[in-house]
Amino acid sequence: MTTPATTAHEPVSTTAHEPGAATAHEPTTATAHEPTTATAHEPTTATAHEPTATTPHDPAGPPRAADFAFTRRAWVDASPARVYELVSDVSSIGRWSPDADDVAFDPEAGPRVGAWFSGRNRRDGREWTSRSEIVRADPGTAFGFVVGGARDGIVHWEWTLTPQGGGTVVGQSWRLLRLDPVLGTTRAELDALRRHMAASAETTLVALAQWLAEEHRN
Repeated sequence: MTTPATTAHEPVSTTAHEPGAATAHEPTTATAHEPTTATAHEPTTATAHEPTATTPHDPAGPPRAADFAFTRRAWVDASPARVYELVSDVSSIGRWSPDADDVAFDPEAGPRVGAWFSGRNRRDGREWTSRSEIVRADPGTAFGFVVGGARDGIVHWEWTLTPQGGGTVVGQSWRLLRLDPVLGTTRAELDALRRHMAASAETTLVALAQWLAEEHRN
């Protein structure tokens, strides 16, 4: 399910080496602003492009957490209910994410607000384990979690699901909640982190769309 889509409980923040990574979770053609649609049988493919900050900033000024965010979207050949079933099962993220695997809920936990899960993340040749807390669980609509926990977490990931044309526009959003040296100390480092995470989200969405298209054919 890296920023680093996530292995996120106590609010235990991610390990000292890379907490922004998403274990989740959290494409067919994906642009930051306008989802593309695909035929009922072929998912569109994601285009890699430079994510833009959601808030204007002064490149010469100090970085702000609000400057580092993105959303990627893709149309997939499945209902919102089916997509939600998949993305809310955090153990499935390793099927599609290039940066996360070995993701699992804590014992007795599940896809509900307040539940925690852990996962292993990878970036730039490093591996670490992160802890995340679910902060939104609306079946068929949205699923979100915070790496490090809702109280003092570092990164917010969210999936959104919108029905369209017999399928679903799946959105994956990443947002930096606060600055932390473990993620980077300069604007250049944080921009690089955001680019990496946007590329990871695009790869995840493409893989999810292809997986669902194959499921649909079978």
